[in-house]
Amino acid sequence: MLKDLKVYNTLTKSKELFTPINAPYVGMYVCGPTVYNDVHLGNVRTFMSFDVIFRYLQYLGYKVRYVRNITDVGHLENDADQGEDKIAKKARLDNLEPMEVVQRYTNGFHQVSEMFNILPPSIEPTATGHIQEQIEMTKLLIEKGLAYEVNGSVYFDVNKYNENQHYGRLSGRVLEELVASERELDAQDEKRNKVDFALWKKASPQHIMKWNSPWGMGFPGWHLECSVMSTKYLGETFDIHGGGMDLKFPHHECEIAQCVGVHGKEPAKFWLHTNMLTVNGQKMSKSLGNSFLPAQLITGDHHLLDQAYSPMTVRFFMLQSHYSSTLDFSNEALKAAQKGYKKIINGLQLVKRLKPGFSEGAPTDEKSVEQIKQLCDNCHRAMNDDFNTALAIGHLFNLLKKINSLHTGSLAPDAIGESAFSKLKETYITFVEDILGLKEETPASGHQLIEALLSVYKKAKADKNYETVDFLRQELKQIGIIVKDMKTGIDWAYEE
Repeated sequence: MLKDLKVYNTLTKSKELFTPINAPYVGMYVCGPTVYNDVHLGNVRTFMSFDVIFRYLQYLGYKVRYVRNITDVGHLENDADQGEDKIAKKARLDNLEPMEVVQRYTNGFHQVSEMFNILPPSIEPTATGHIQEQIEMTKLLIEKGLAYEVNGSVYFDVNKYNENQHYGRLSGRVLEELVASERELDAQDEKRNKVDFALWKKASPQHIMKWNSPWGMGFPGWHLECSVMSTKYLGETFDIHGGGMDLKFPHHECEIAQCVGVHGKEPAKFWLHTNMLTVNGQKMSKSLGNSFLPAQLITGDHHLLDQAYSPMTVRFFMLQSHYSSTLDFSNEALKAAQKGYKKIINGLQLVKRLKPGFSEGAPTDEKSVEQIKQLCDNCHRAMNDDFNTALAIGHLFNLLKKINSLHTGSLAPDAIGESAFSKLKETYITFVEDILGLKEETPASGHQLIEALLSVYKKAKADKNYETVDFLRQELKQIGIIVKDMKTGIDWAYEE
């Protein structure tokens, strides 16, 4: 197995050899969903990408602690420091308790994750479960002179931080340019500087989600929870921090400032970001009417879709592009992915059924042996090149050609020997199922299959082919289905 994994680090803007801080242990933190709405496809792509990274690191033998948070408080409208908490707003509009909203959309997120075969993380903490820790980090930042309190709210002092650090290092932003681009402070604005961000916000009397603190009743700012939970579960410095590229600024930039401010060190060694989605070359957005939910892809219930696409087709489609590349949705691309997925799964069925059948002393085709070993190594090299699933899938298709040759007999197992045969089989199955997370999807429900068999039963009975009639009766009975010949027609029931 090749182990020279190189990963593009957003922080250093370069591809680096992945060397865990405390190998074989790896700490990975990924910003999870804000549970006030249905999960969108951008979320799916991000969590699917890190699912593959999680899977591959485990495959390499690392013991991975994967932490993915749930944001259930503190995320204000327009990702700003003013406005209403998004979850509280949703609760008010739907006449629900905020935690009902949280539970509903958390359940929905888990269902979507399961549908796309995204593994659960090692730990899934929530912001509301770590209020005290967020208060404590805020207190420490005040003590260190990097935060200040105004009228019950606490803000991070970016200018003060920037005296000795570099706010904007991750995103490439320059503080002076950020100051110039921000709106002017108005009379109601409490912040000393336009770029300062909230650590704790004073709650109005009508605000639903609020907690007591040294500064009065309030709630944490959005950025604080990730700094608190990543530190609590992974330590002051851990290996990988990830999320969508839209989080690079300001969210991840603020996380770095908070952690460096408290601990004096960068929170993560590697920063990874997934890229955005487009539809037919245009940015996916509700305002353009070209965004769709995962469920709409599966049902095909959207004016931009020609048909429905299965969850594994969508997963295969997303993995055909590198996680850091823009991914464009179109019916043509999805249909091509559907064909590609079926080819890969047909190959999976074939390779699982292949039997060695070696004969002692049989001549070896050294060229084929070398090709197979090279193709298997290429799959690993692709994943070791910044988790390049697109390239790995290309090599799997080349490996599939060898599998088809073994299946048709144009290449005999004897000719490649036991070692190459085992390597081909193990590599293909492992990459498809364990690393890429693809699985076989049955084309029809159990009821549809039963109805299809009953159609054959009806025809056999009409043709007086009683041998087939009896055979089908017995076969269906073995799986607990009783065929009923009734005056009104042929029906079926579960055996009691």
